[in-house]
Amino acid sequence: MVFPNEEFLRNEQSKSPGGIRRFSKPQNPGISRLARELFAGRFRAGESLDLRAIAKEYQIEFDLVLKTFAEFQSLGMVAVTDGFSAEVFSPNPKEMREAYEIRAAIEEIAGRAAAKTLKGNTTHLQAELDAMHAALKAGNLDAYSEHVTSFHRIIVQASQNELLLRVWDSLAFELRIRAVVGKMTREIPELVEAHQPIVHALDRGRANEAGLLLRNLVSTVLEIFKKSESSMDSSEYRAIRRDIEGAKNVQQSFLPPRNVSIPCIGSETFYQPAYGLGGDYYDILQLQRGRWGIAIGDVSGKGISAALIMARLHATLRGQAFHSHSDPSALVGQVNRLVHESSPPDFFASLFYAEYEPSTRILEYVNAGHPAPIVIRTINGHAKAFHLKSTDVPIGISQRSKFPGAAFQLHLDDLLVAYTDGITEAESRDRQMFGQERLERLLLSSSSAAAEEIIDRILGEVSAFGDGQPQRDDITLVVMRVQPGCEN
Repeated sequence: MVFPNEEFLRNEQSKSPGGIRRFSKPQNPGISRLARELFAGRFRAGESLDLRAIAKEYQIEFDLVLKTFAEFQSLGMVAVTDGFSAEVFSPNPKEMREAYEIRAAIEEIAGRAAAKTLKGNTTHLQAELDAMHAALKAGNLDAYSEHVTSFHRIIVQASQNELLLRVWDSLAFELRIRAVVGKMTREIPELVEAHQPIVHALDRGRANEAGLLLRNLVSTVLEIFKKSESSMDSSEYRAIRRDIEGAKNVQQSFLPPRNVSIPCIGSETFYQPAYGLGGDYYDILQLQRGRWGIAIGDVSGKGISAALIMARLHATLRGQAFHSHSDPSALVGQVNRLVHESSPPDFFASLFYAEYEPSTRILEYVNAGHPAPIVIRTINGHAKAFHLKSTDVPIGISQRSKFPGAAFQLHLDDLLVAYTDGITEAESRDRQMFGQERLERLLLSSSSAAAEEIIDRILGEVSAFGDGQPQRDDITLVVMRVQPGCEN
């Protein structure tokens, strides 16, 4: 693990077995297998285990077996009797669920703090992730457990927050991670892939994004664990999970890269569904005659049904945008008719669609019921906000709906921020909404920041406003900064 200075590394490596060095490679896969099999119910409640026999079977040194069973005892899974044997208790899923809720909050805080330490310095995190992929390919759950444990411990340690470390150790999260792996075998490929955006966010120093991604990952593990404890038939559940994994991969393929290169525009995007699959939508399209299409939308509903309609909207809009048309108003009108014909009666979607001409910096747009994108312009040192307001109802309501267009002249250094209501309708614990005014104040105070920094600040403010509550709605952001170089 490489930190900003060698002294920090040497100090950390000189610590006890709880230090960083133990995570440079899997310490003892036998511990992972023991934790997983104990929690999975291999041993009967009330059964007495000979710890010497356990050490031999799992190929673990006896002293380490004693230490591990002391941790098992702290989790209420066993009771060590005479120092050489232990009585097995029934696993307590409720206690594990509660612990994972705490873990989600800890990892969010740790991720934010660790971003400063790990910026440009994620070599060891990437190595652990690569090792997860290798373990998955080899079908080695024990090695996977060790590497995923190491990955998350690195982040908590990099936060340099002693309180977080004490809570992490006191609740034995490393052991808990190993213990629940057997409950989510089918989901491991998806969980492994979910670690890569975390590495990217930390490597770029994007603190709030890293924290949000970590919280969502742990929350996903918790939801999988809850479902594994439900009464659903396991084969039925596995089939549903396979279908959802496939649908999620397809949906991700719809979305453009996060930083699509529009001429003379610095851009950054963020997309995070609340439930794996979502109804938010954005797209950036290279059109004829040097124009660029910019779309962002929000389909009614959530989850699988919203994702299916989103896919339909995506395909329809692209199909129309790549054909010649008179203007965005005509395009959105045709999209509305086609989507209305092929959608359920109660369907609707907000949609902001714009076409941008880099040489003139003119943005022609239609806003069909979508939250108004905000343009921030600095004039003589003072930032001012402009709103690209909604001009009609959402699409899908009626075939007869009209969608009048508008135009906005962008200036050099203007900041354009488009978003979905997962931002403005995020709630605090006392049920207050984040709101457009709070977002606008944030943007006015960040008028000179780069696009990726704007996203980081928005996510941080929304997360702090929610005070640790789970994400309830899909979140999408498209942030663009006008740059020189394309003038006639």
